[in-house]
Amino acid sequence: MNKKLIHLAQRRKHLLTQVAAQRIVLAQNVEPLRAPLLLVDRGVTTLRYLKRHPTIFVTAGLMLATFRLKYSGKWVQRAWIGWQLGRRLFKK
Repeated sequence: MNKKLIHLAQRRKHLLTQVAAQRIVLAQNVEPLRAPLLLVDRGVTTLRYLKRHPTIFVTAGLMLATFRLKYSGKWVQRAWIGWQLGRRLFKK
């Protein structure tokens, strides 16, 4: 029984060493993706905020109607497409 426990302890030590090495390699491989993932995270946070505060879209629409921008039709179309995409992405 003692030999079995010694073998298990050695195996555990070996596995913990292997896990530590794998974590280092994983951290090195993920480092180049850190900046793009932060950008995506900020975008998702912004979309969630806008989902909780839909009055922002109403305000933007009223501003567009008030100022009667020359290309407001294109911006409204883009906003509508973005709104629809956001709804599909975060649909529960």
